[in-house]
Formats: sequence, structure tokens, C-alpha cells
Amino acid sequence: MPISITLIGGPTALIEIDGFRLLTDPTFDDAHSAYQLPHVTLEKTIGPAMKADAIGPVDAVLLSHDQHSDNLDNSGREFLKHAKRVLTTEAGARRLGGHAEGLAPWATSHVKDRDGNSLTITATPARHGPAGIEPLSGDVIGFVVSSNRKDTSAVYISGDTTWFDGVAEVARRFKCRVVLPFAGAAQTRGPFHLTMDTNDTIETARAFPDAVIVPLHTEGWAHFRQNGEDLRKTFDMLGFGTRLRLLEPGVPTVIEAP
Repeated sequence: MPISITLIGGPTALIEIDGFRLLTDPTFDDAHSAYQLPHVTLEKTIGPAMKADAIGPVDAVLLSHDQHSDNLDNSGREFLKHAKRVLTTEAGARRLGGHAEGLAPWATSHVKDRDGNSLTITATPARHGPAGIEPLSGDVIGFVVSSNRKDTSAVYISGDTTWFDGVAEVARRFKCRVVLPFAGAAQTRGPFHLTMDTNDTIETARAFPDAVIVPLHTEGWAHFRQNGEDLRKTFDMLGFGTRLRLLEPGVPTVIEAP
């Protein structure tokens, strides 16, 4: 079955699969919002393509982590209060409380409907920067979404991570045909990236040779150092161009696995 993805902005996308609606890292604040962290001020440069109240009900929010405003801003936190389910890190669930469910890497959760359809959501390892960054960046997870329907492709959502052996292990364990890497080469702490750059995204494409690559987290924040056009040029130059799908914000886009 085809999968529809609507880019809201930054890391936020609505994924519609087998009648289920999933939302990744909710960020709905307006453009030019600023957020003071201990080491940097994050500035949002582009507002969301859709406001939170236009999204409608979702079956689950897939929240890679809760500590950085470019993945969960003020409006996003308000959205969580009304979501049926919130799947996130174990530490994040403790901080958020309420109905947030914490998952360790490789743990699973299930979303079901009344007709017997179900999705298995597996938390995957993520590292928010180079080796050694963990005490500063905190826990992060990604997600693999698998359907009980044989004709629906599995989807990998990387969350905020760079390429490392944890991402490679996801590729070894799961045959994902749609991959959503969080790219943008985010940089706040020093001369290194906290999310995937063009090289990391190419490595991810190589690890998932049968997948369409649909990047998120490429536009909308001042601390992103690369964008979708950088990915397009890199993928075209290296012969991966036909596998890259850049989304137009606010437009539901059907993604069919090759």
C-alpha cells in the first residue's frame, strides 16, 4: 500500500499508513521564534506549513526526544496534551509524564484499529552528534514503523542522529523501503554536526539500497548548515538522484517504494 507523507516543517511530518496517522517531532510555533538554551539561542526561520489545529487527530506522536525546541517547541508541547499516544525516550517519558510512553532502543509498541490492522513501532538507536556527545545531547531514538499488511512497506524515521553503527544496525535488522533521515547538518556546539549531513545521508541511502529517501529536518532553523538543495546536488552527482524525494511543505505526497 502507498504511504502518504505531509511535511509540516523541520522535523515535523504527518505520515499516513494503512489508515493510521502518525506525527513526527511536533513543531508548530511561528517563524522567528527564539529559544534560549544554555549554550546557544535557537532561531526558527520558517513557520509551519500547517497549524496544529489543522492536523486533526493522530494515532500516535513519534517524538525522538523532548529536550530541544527544534524537535518539540511550545505549540508542540501543547499538541502532546491532546494526542492519543506519545512514544518517546524513557527519560523523555519521565519528564513529560501523563500519557507519554518511554521506549528503549529495540523496544516495540503497537497501534491497532477495530478492523484488525496494526502497526508495530520499534524504537531504534540514535546518536545526536559525534561519539562522546551523549552526556550533552541526551537520549534520542528513531523509529521503524512496520505494518501487519504484507503489501505495506516498512518506514524508518531516523530521529536526530548522525550516521553511526546504530543506524547501520537498523539497516541490518529491517528491510525498510521508505527512509526519513533527519538531515540539515545541525550545528550548535562546535565544528561538528548533530544531525545527518550530505555524507551521512548518502551512507544511509547505501545501507538501505531498496528505499526511497525522504529527508526531513532540512529547512526552517538558523543552525541548519545544509538544506534540501545540497542533498539534491549530492545525490545527483553520486548517482542516487532517482531515489531522493524532497517534499513540498503542506502537500500530502504519496511515496511508493521502488
